[in-house]
Amino acid sequence: MYFRTRDLAGITIFAALWGVLNLIISPSFFQIFHLPFACDLIGFSAMILAVWWTRKIGTATFVGLIALIINLIGRPTALHFFGFFAASILFDMLTFLSGYKRLFEKRLGGSIILFLTSVFSAAFAGLIIGSFFMEPPALAQWGGVLSWAGLHAMGGVIGGAIGVTIMNALTTRGFTPGRISDSKIRDSK
Repeated sequence: MYFRTRDLAGITIFAALWGVLNLIISPSFFQIFHLPFACDLIGFSAMILAVWWTRKIGTATFVGLIALIINLIGRPTALHFFGFFAASILFDMLTFLSGYKRLFEKRLGGSIILFLTSVFSAAFAGLIIGSFFMEPPALAQWGGVLSWAGLHAMGGVIGGAIGVTIMNALTTRGFTPGRISDSKIRDSK
Protein backbone atom coordinates (compact mmCIF):
# COMPACT_ATOMS: atom_id res chain seq x y z
CA MET A 1 0.00 0.00 0.00
CA TYR A 2 1.43 3.39 -1.03
CA PHE A 3 0.02 5.46 1.84
CA ARG A 4 0.34 3.69 5.17
CA THR A 5 -2.12 4.28 7.99
CA ARG A 6 0.21 6.84 9.57
CA ASP A 7 0.43 8.70 6.24
CA LEU A 8 -3.35 8.75 5.84
CA ALA A 9 -3.75 9.98 9.40
CA GLY A 10 -1.33 12.84 8.74
CA ILE A 11 -3.03 13.74 5.46
CA THR A 12 -6.49 13.84 7.02
CA ILE A 13 -5.34 15.77 10.09
CA PHE A 14 -3.63 18.50 8.06
CA ALA A 15 -6.47 18.61 5.51
CA ALA A 16 -9.08 18.92 8.25
CA LEU A 17 -6.97 21.59 9.92
CA TRP A 18 -6.91 23.60 6.69
CA GLY A 19 -10.56 22.99 5.84
CA VAL A 20 -12.03 23.75 9.25
CA LEU A 21 -9.78 26.70 10.10
CA ASN A 22 -10.46 28.13 6.67
CA LEU A 23 -14.21 27.91 7.26
CA ILE A 24 -13.93 29.54 10.68
CA ILE A 25 -11.19 32.14 10.26
CA SER A 26 -10.84 33.12 6.61
CA PRO A 27 -14.23 34.79 6.01
CA SER A 28 -13.91 36.88 9.18
CA PHE A 29 -10.29 37.76 8.40
CA PHE A 30 -11.30 38.88 4.90
CA GLN A 31 -14.19 41.01 6.19
CA ILE A 32 -12.08 42.67 8.87
CA PHE A 33 -8.86 43.30 6.91
CA HIS A 34 -10.05 42.99 3.29
CA LEU A 35 -7.02 40.81 2.51
CA PRO A 36 -7.02 37.20 1.25
CA PHE A 37 -4.10 36.00 3.39
CA ALA A 38 -5.78 33.59 5.79
CA CYS A 39 -6.54 30.82 3.26
CA ASP A 40 -2.94 30.81 2.06
CA LEU A 41 -1.47 31.08 5.54
CA ILE A 42 -3.40 28.09 6.83
CA GLY A 43 -3.20 26.03 3.64
CA PHE A 44 0.47 26.25 2.86
CA SER A 45 1.48 25.72 6.48
CA ALA A 46 -0.66 22.57 6.49
CA MET A 47 0.70 21.32 3.17
CA ILE A 48 4.33 21.81 4.20
CA LEU A 49 3.73 19.83 7.38
CA ALA A 50 1.77 17.10 5.60
CA VAL A 51 4.45 16.61 2.94
CA TRP A 52 7.12 16.64 5.65
CA TRP A 53 5.12 13.99 7.53
CA THR A 54 4.69 11.57 4.60
CA ARG A 55 7.39 12.49 2.06
CA LYS A 56 5.25 11.03 -0.72
CA ILE A 57 3.83 12.46 -3.91
CA GLY A 58 0.08 12.82 -3.76
CA THR A 59 0.08 14.11 -0.20
CA ALA A 60 -0.50 17.81 -0.92
CA THR A 61 -3.05 16.93 -3.61
CA PHE A 62 -5.08 14.87 -1.15
CA VAL A 63 -4.77 17.57 1.52
CA GLY A 64 -6.12 20.10 -0.99
CA LEU A 65 -8.90 17.77 -2.15
CA ILE A 66 -10.11 17.02 1.38
CA ALA A 67 -9.93 20.72 2.33
CA LEU A 68 -11.91 21.53 -0.85
CA ILE A 69 -14.62 19.03 0.09
CA ILE A 70 -14.81 20.37 3.66
CA ASN A 71 -15.10 23.94 2.37
CA LEU A 72 -17.78 23.08 -0.19
CA ILE A 73 -19.79 21.24 2.45
CA GLY A 74 -19.50 24.16 4.87
CA ARG A 75 -19.90 26.91 2.26
CA PRO A 76 -21.29 25.57 -1.02
CA THR A 77 -20.73 28.96 -2.69
CA ALA A 78 -16.96 28.89 -1.98
CA LEU A 79 -16.10 27.75 -5.51
CA HIS A 80 -12.93 29.85 -5.37
CA PHE A 81 -11.42 27.05 -3.28
CA PHE A 82 -10.89 25.16 -6.54
CA GLY A 83 -8.00 27.59 -7.03
CA PHE A 84 -6.43 26.33 -3.81
CA PHE A 85 -6.97 22.74 -4.92
CA ALA A 86 -5.12 23.53 -8.18
CA ALA A 87 -2.35 25.15 -6.11
CA SER A 88 -2.09 22.02 -3.95
CA ILE A 89 -1.51 19.92 -7.08
CA LEU A 90 1.21 22.36 -8.18
CA PHE A 91 2.74 22.31 -4.68
CA ASP A 92 2.74 18.50 -4.79
CA MET A 93 4.50 18.38 -8.15
CA LEU A 94 7.08 21.01 -7.21
CA THR A 95 8.00 19.34 -3.91
CA PHE A 96 8.28 15.96 -5.63
CA LEU A 97 10.49 17.41 -8.39
CA SER A 98 12.64 19.15 -5.77
CA GLY A 99 13.25 15.80 -4.08
CA TYR A 100 12.14 14.96 -0.58
CA LYS A 101 15.68 14.10 0.48
CA ARG A 102 16.87 17.58 -0.51
CA LEU A 103 13.86 19.24 1.12
CA PHE A 104 14.00 17.50 4.46
CA GLU A 105 17.62 16.50 5.00
CA LYS A 106 19.24 19.76 3.93
CA ARG A 107 17.55 22.07 6.38
CA LEU A 108 18.51 25.50 5.01
CA GLY A 109 18.24 24.67 1.32
CA GLY A 110 15.08 22.64 1.82
CA SER A 111 13.48 25.39 3.88
CA ILE A 112 14.19 27.95 1.18
CA ILE A 113 12.77 25.68 -1.54
CA LEU A 114 9.63 24.94 0.52
CA PHE A 115 9.17 28.63 1.27
CA LEU A 116 9.51 29.61 -2.41
CA THR A 117 7.23 26.76 -3.47
CA SER A 118 4.58 28.06 -1.06
CA VAL A 119 4.86 31.60 -2.43
CA PHE A 120 4.72 30.45 -6.06
CA SER A 121 1.82 28.05 -5.43
CA ALA A 122 -0.14 30.70 -3.53
CA ALA A 123 0.35 33.15 -6.41
CA PHE A 124 -0.91 30.42 -8.75
CA ALA A 125 -4.01 30.02 -6.56
CA GLY A 126 -4.57 33.78 -6.81
CA LEU A 127 -4.25 33.65 -10.60
CA ILE A 128 -6.80 30.83 -10.82
CA ILE A 129 -9.21 32.51 -8.41
CA GLY A 130 -8.86 35.92 -10.08
CA SER A 131 -9.21 34.52 -13.58
CA PHE A 132 -12.12 32.15 -13.07
CA PHE A 133 -13.99 32.89 -9.84
CA MET A 134 -14.05 36.66 -9.33
CA GLU A 135 -16.44 39.11 -10.90
CA PRO A 136 -14.62 41.69 -13.09
CA PRO A 137 -15.76 44.71 -11.01
CA ALA A 138 -14.52 43.10 -7.79
CA LEU A 139 -11.29 42.10 -9.45
CA ALA A 140 -10.79 45.62 -10.81
CA GLN A 141 -11.21 46.96 -7.29
CA TRP A 142 -8.17 44.88 -6.30
CA GLY A 143 -6.08 46.04 -9.26
CA GLY A 144 -6.59 43.06 -11.54
CA VAL A 145 -5.54 39.45 -11.66
CA LEU A 146 -1.83 40.06 -11.09
CA SER A 147 -2.48 42.19 -8.01
CA TRP A 148 -4.80 39.51 -6.66
CA ALA A 149 -2.12 36.87 -7.31
CA GLY A 150 0.41 39.10 -5.53
CA LEU A 151 -1.83 39.34 -2.48
CA HIS A 152 -2.10 35.56 -2.38
CA ALA A 153 1.67 35.30 -2.79
CA MET A 154 1.98 37.39 0.39
CA GLY A 155 -0.22 34.82 2.11
CA GLY A 156 2.15 32.16 0.77
CA VAL A 157 5.05 34.09 2.32
CA ILE A 158 3.36 33.99 5.73
CA GLY A 159 2.15 30.38 5.41
CA GLY A 160 5.50 29.21 4.05
CA ALA A 161 7.36 30.90 6.89
CA ILE A 162 5.06 29.38 9.51
CA GLY A 163 5.14 25.89 7.99
CA VAL A 164 8.93 25.87 7.60
CA THR A 165 9.41 27.26 11.12
CA ILE A 166 7.21 24.58 12.70
CA MET A 167 8.83 21.84 10.62
CA ASN A 168 12.34 22.96 11.60
CA ALA A 169 11.36 23.37 15.25
CA LEU A 170 10.03 19.80 15.36
CA THR A 171 13.13 18.51 13.56
CA THR A 172 15.42 20.38 15.99
CA ARG A 173 13.59 18.75 18.89
CA GLY A 174 14.39 15.35 17.34
CA PHE A 175 11.03 14.61 15.78
CA THR A 176 11.53 13.48 12.19
CA PRO A 177 8.50 11.46 11.07
CA GLY A 178 10.14 10.23 7.87
CA ARG A 179 12.66 8.32 9.96
CA ILE A 180 10.46 7.05 12.76
CA SER A 181 9.36 3.50 12.20
CA ASP A 182 6.05 2.25 13.48
CA SER A 183 7.87 -0.13 15.85
CA LYS A 184 9.77 2.78 17.46
CA ILE A 185 6.48 4.58 18.02
CA ARG A 186 4.99 1.50 19.70
CA ASP A 187 8.14 0.96 21.78
CA SER A 188 8.12 4.54 23.09
CA LYS A 189 4.59 4.22 24.52
